Amino acid sequence: MGYPVGVEDDRDGIYSIGAVVKMLGVPAQTLRSWEDRYHQIVPDRSAGGHRLYSREQVDQLRFVLDELDRGMQPADAHRLLEERLRYPIEPRSGEDQSVTILIAERDPFAAEYSEYFLRTEGYAVKVLFDYETARAVLEEDPPSVAVIDLLISGGAGLDLCRLAQTGGAARVLAVSTLDSRDQALQVGADAFLMKPLDPLQFVSTIRDLLGTSAYLRRSVRVP
Repeated sequence: MGYPVGVEDDRDGIYSIGAVVKMLGVPAQTLRSWEDRYHQIVPDRSAGGHRLYSREQVDQLRFVLDELDRGMQPADAHRLLEERLRYPIEPRSGEDQSVTILIAERDPFAAEYSEYFLRTEGYAVKVLFDYETARAVLEEDPPSVAVIDLLISGGAGLDLCRLAQTGGAARVLAVSTLDSRDQALQVGADAFLMKPLDPLQFVSTIRDLLGTSAYLRRSVRVP
């Protein structure tokens, strides 16, 4: 779609690096370093060689800074931004807001990655990073689906799968960087996916576990 004469696209470079420094409070050297190291947010250059950032890039930098404030490392924050730009899923407005997904993860980046794609589907999401807290939630306030990293807290994910299966309230998607499919299914997981997760397969699997897709029945669940 074209833009009227005199109206900038949000992707047009309009802000100098000095302006971005003032708006975001991040040093110019940091911005240059991120540009050179990650090649993710690369501003335009004026005829005189000055960096010009677009509104869209300023928003992307705000996203990176927010993730840093939450404890993420710069490389992981830029990697998460790359994934969001690569898979721009539109939020669904028709999902049942009472559906809650628990993510029990050991890796903050993987948790952020999974949470993003689930929230774009309209689900409420709880993210936990240790066995004891996840166990308490499964016992006291079971979610609709639990996504459990089998290596959480030194490999306690299988116990969480067994606990969720015993409680009977939550469906369980086990995930791992190791091929632990058989062990996961043996203790009661409903499905298993290898990490790193493919976003479309991940979302389809969740929807199937909730009874809204046939994807898992075709290609993920193992008899």
